[in-house]
Amino acid sequence: LPDNSILITEKSGELIHFKEGKKTLVAGMPKVTVRGQGGLMDVELHPNFKNNNFIYFTYASSEGEESGANTALMRAVFKNNQLTEQKVLYKASPNSTRGQHFGSRIAFDKKGFLYFSIGERGNRDVNPQDITRDCGKIYRLHDDGKIPEDNPFVNQKNAKKAIYSYGHRNPQGMEMNPFTGEIWEHEHGPQGGDEVNIIKKGKNYGWPKISYGINYNGTKFTDKTAMPGMEQPLHYWDPSIAPSGMAFVSSDKYPTWKGNLLVGSLKFQYVANCTLKNGKIIKEEKLLEG
Repeated sequence: LPDNSILITEKSGELIHFKEGKKTLVAGMPKVTVRGQGGLMDVELHPNFKNNNFIYFTYASSEGEESGANTALMRAVFKNNQLTEQKVLYKASPNSTRGQHFGSRIAFDKKGFLYFSIGERGNRDVNPQDITRDCGKIYRLHDDGKIPEDNPFVNQKNAKKAIYSYGHRNPQGMEMNPFTGEIWEHEHGPQGGDEVNIIKKGKNYGWPKISYGINYNGTKFTDKTAMPGMEQPLHYWDPSIAPSGMAFVSSDKYPTWKGNLLVGSLKFQYVANCTLKNGKIIKEEKLLEG
């Protein structure tokens, strides 16, 4: 936040304001459904937060007719440890009783468009390749939830108009590259095949038609790592590292790392310090192991 305090999400549904060593729970949070990997996920400030006090967050929500839950995106005004003017900008449907692959990260680009990710909810063979269905997608909206007129599928019959890219598995890292303005994301592969991608308008990132991973039981679900019309990952990890958050080093505090990409590994408990050159990861160093 502008005053150097921090907003922290807990999966359980609590939003914590951490200031000068003290934790305060933020009041006015919506009902968060904790189911499997789902709960309260990302939180992001509006680029003009100093003037409008808008924050955005994603969470598992049971709103809707079907049982279970799916990922929702909410905007609210944050002031004095209180949320007001809560507005759901997007809610994926249908709900699912499955516990996996809710996503979800939020990022703004330099033009003020808002991007957010939703995983394919474990419905591998149906959701990610079908643009008439939510899940397994990166979405793009205006900051008030309106659908941009130049989104790639706005004129396609029955398509979900907010979709910006598709063919994703479970994107749990997303950030604007401050040097290029591109939206970068990473997603969990199955066993092997965790990916880093640069998100491009209307592109298909291939899941589950192409992958560098295999099923957890060692069997294959595809023998293809490339197909026409499908994007290749910028980088992939095999074995999987189970990537969590990602951040670009843009500060002058770490001059030798400036421009690098940091990615957390849930599985091996380290931070991957990735050196970039010409938009490619050319070197990795493990930080803070264990």
